[in-house]
This record gives sequence, structure tokens and C-alpha cells, in this order.
Amino acid sequence: MNANIGTVDKAIRLILAAVFFSLFFFLQGDLKWIALIGIVPLVTALVNWCPLYAIFGVKTCKMR
Repeated sequence: MNANIGTVDKAIRLILAAVFFSLFFFLQGDLKWIALIGIVPLVTALVNWCPLYAIFGVKTCKMR
């Protein structure tokens, strides 16, 4: 599992995860659970690997 997420992409994913997690405090009722979508960008940013990028052959990280 090689890294396929670059620095800028990682930052965007972390911000996106924070936005989704903040929805938990603003939405009411069953809509609160939409905030759990934030788990996906958070995990992909932490492990530096995106399965969809791997399927389509996309890499945003610099080659070593």
C-alpha cells in the first residue's frame, strides 16, 4: 500500500473531515449521523492512501 495522497490533498481532507464532524453540532435529529461521513476523509488522510485513487491510478504525492 503505497502513499497516493499529497500534502495539499491531505490538508483538504482534514479540513473536510472537520467540517463534516462539526455538522454533528448543527444538525438535529437523525440528520446528525451525516457527520459520520467525516470518518472517510479523516482515515484516508491519516494513512496517506485513498482506495479510489488506487483504482483510477491517481497520485497527488511527489514521487520518491
